[in-house]
Amino acid sequence: MFTQTIRSILTCSLFSLLFALGAHASSDTVTWKLATSWSKVFPPFTDTVENMVTMVEQMSGGEFKIKIDDVSKHKAAFGVLDAVKLGQYDMAHSASYYWKGRDPVLLLFTTMPFGMNALEQYAWFYRGEGMEWMQKAYAKHGVYSFPGGNTGMQMGGWFRKEIRSLEDLKGLKMRIPGFAGEIFAKLGCAVTNIAPSELYTSLERGTIDALEWVGPSMDMSMGFHKIAPYYYTGWHEPATELQFIVNKAKFDALSPKNKVILKAAMRLSAYDMLIQNADMNAAAWDRMKTEYPNIKIKTFPKPVMDAMRQANAELIAEESSKNQEFKKIVESQRAYMQKARAWTLIGEYAYIRDNQ
Repeated sequence: MFTQTIRSILTCSLFSLLFALGAHASSDTVTWKLATSWSKVFPPFTDTVENMVTMVEQMSGGEFKIKIDDVSKHKAAFGVLDAVKLGQYDMAHSASYYWKGRDPVLLLFTTMPFGMNALEQYAWFYRGEGMEWMQKAYAKHGVYSFPGGNTGMQMGGWFRKEIRSLEDLKGLKMRIPGFAGEIFAKLGCAVTNIAPSELYTSLERGTIDALEWVGPSMDMSMGFHKIAPYYYTGWHEPATELQFIVNKAKFDALSPKNKVILKAAMRLSAYDMLIQNADMNAAAWDRMKTEYPNIKIKTFPKPVMDAMRQANAELIAEESSKNQEFKKIVESQRAYMQKARAWTLIGEYAYIRDNQ
């Protein structure tokens, strides 16, 4: 109800703004195509895209329509950035850290190990320097990027065997993307990035020994808990932000009204995803702990966590030494986190700590 009320308020405010700008109906209909990195039904990721598309069409009075193609249509889960850049699609929905191999700077706009939580990170995007840095980074690729929904804290992954020491990571075959993948690789794991549709089969067949996905709701729907009983708490993705990628030329060609509509729809659908995922996780974990009591919740041993922190620091220093853009964005994130975390500790953290 609250989310619906906020959406109604935002919609009314939007149309008031459009009226003030002198926007008026046009006989021309804008039709775009959007590519996702996900399968057709993959909540809350696909819900976020569908909500955005619905809002765009409704707020434009049917003048702006967006058609969604999932990965089964375009067959390129990790290729949507190029598809938008080349104009094959007008926009896409994906995760920025999928493209760290071609541009390490981009992974910084998803999340970083030991970094900001979702509230802190959104504040950095919208009240700090985050949006400015993100647009500069994506301009090199001929696109704009906008926050596309956050999962909040992600779990540390599903493991077939318990991790008791650093030796248990040596040779471990694990699916994990982003900077965390580089950390695990540095500690001796054989790291791979597998398309979402292939994860369950890879774990079931032993192609991988462990994997990181999201959290209880999305993990349960994938069935990982039926194969790997050790479920580790998170550290590596404290605020995983997805991305709406938009072709720069196509966005610039939109009318002022449609630009406002698209930006408002993306922002509100991203907000909805954070709420939806929190609700889904609560419901899924309630079911999981009841129906699958043999699942063992674990935290990585302190020597392992210390090694991860050290590897994280070394990798950031290494990339920063050769990439000034990377260095400056990391510095911006650290400065904002230092300011925001001081409040988080005496606010949200203290409330939970002291009221259990």
